[in-house]
Amino acid sequence: MSVQTSSNRPLEQAKSHTVVDAPDPQSRVRSAPLPGEDPYPTRLAEPLDLPWLNRQEPVVKGRDREGPLSAEQLDAFERRGFLFEPDFLDGEELDALRRELSALLDRDDFRGRDFSITEPQGNEIRSLFAVHFLSRLFGRLAHDERLVGRARQILGGEPYVHQSRINYKPGFEGKGFNWHSDFETWHAEDGMPAMHAVSASIVLTDNHTFNGPLMLVPGSHRVFVPCLGETPEDHHKQSLKTQEFGVPSREALRRLIDRHGIEAPTGAAGGLLLFDCNTLHGSNANMSPDPRSNVFFVYNRRDNRCVEPYAASKRRPRFLAHAPGEDWSADA
Repeated sequence: MSVQTSSNRPLEQAKSHTVVDAPDPQSRVRSAPLPGEDPYPTRLAEPLDLPWLNRQEPVVKGRDREGPLSAEQLDAFERRGFLFEPDFLDGEELDALRRELSALLDRDDFRGRDFSITEPQGNEIRSLFAVHFLSRLFGRLAHDERLVGRARQILGGEPYVHQSRINYKPGFEGKGFNWHSDFETWHAEDGMPAMHAVSASIVLTDNHTFNGPLMLVPGSHRVFVPCLGETPEDHHKQSLKTQEFGVPSREALRRLIDRHGIEAPTGAAGGLLLFDCNTLHGSNANMSPDPRSNVFFVYNRRDNRCVEPYAASKRRPRFLAHAPGEDWSADA
C-alpha cells in the first residue's frame, strides 16, 4: 500500500519529508510539507523512519476572542493538550442530564441500530452517537455558549458539532479503549484536513480511579504518530467496539509516556474535560461496581470541514461525522 495523500505520493517520497529525532519532540524542526502533500500520512504499509511527525497547526488559535476561558487556562491547554474544569455543571441541570442519559440507554428501539454500539462481548450499550440529534436536551447543551465559547477561543473560528456521543461503561462489564489520537481517525476515515478540532466531555457520573476514567498523555498533542495497517472496509463496525487499526506503536507510546507521563482527571459528576483532537488518550476497563458515563461533543472549525478520507476507501456513516448545518435523523 502507498501512502494516501492528496497528490498520491508513494511512501518513499513521504519518508523524505520526515524529521530528525531529538530529545524533546517540541524542539524538533520539520520543514513545511510540499504543496498538495498530506502532512499527516497514516495507515501505512510500513513504518516511517521516525515514530512521529511534528504538528503543523497552532494549538490555541483564538486568544483574541472573548470567552469563558482565562489566559492561564488557555496556556495550560496549549501546554498540556487538555484542561479539566470541576463543577462545570451541578444541581438540577446535571440531574436532568443524568435522567436523560438513563432514558436514552433504556430505549430498546435503539439496540441493534448502527448508531448504537454495544460492548464487544455483550448487549450493554457502550456508545450512542449523534446524541445531540437524538435528544433535545443534549442538543441544547451541544449549542450552549458555555461550550461553544470555549471551543471558539481554542479554535480561533466558528465551531460546529462534528460528532457527539454518550459513552457508558457499566460496572464490572465496561471494557477499555486502546490508546489513540482522535484526529488520526478523523483525518484517515472522515477526511478532517487539519488539527482545528477540540473535544468537550462532560462527566455525568463520578469518575474515580477504579471505574475506567479517561487517561491522557500530556504534551502528546504536539506530534502526530502515523499508524500502520490499511483501513479495512467498514472499519467503524469493529473499531467502535475494539480498535486495532489507527493505534500508535508501542515504541512511540513508550517514548511519549516516558517523557510526559499519564494523567487521569477524576472527580464528581459535572466536571468538564476539554482536550485537543490530537491528544493521545485511552482508558482501562471498569473494575468497579460503579458505572462511568459522559456526554461528548466534538467541535470542528467551519473552514476545516471534512473532505474525502485521507486513508480509507469511503467516508464513514453520517452519524459519526456531521457537516456544518446538517440535519440527521435516526430514522434516515
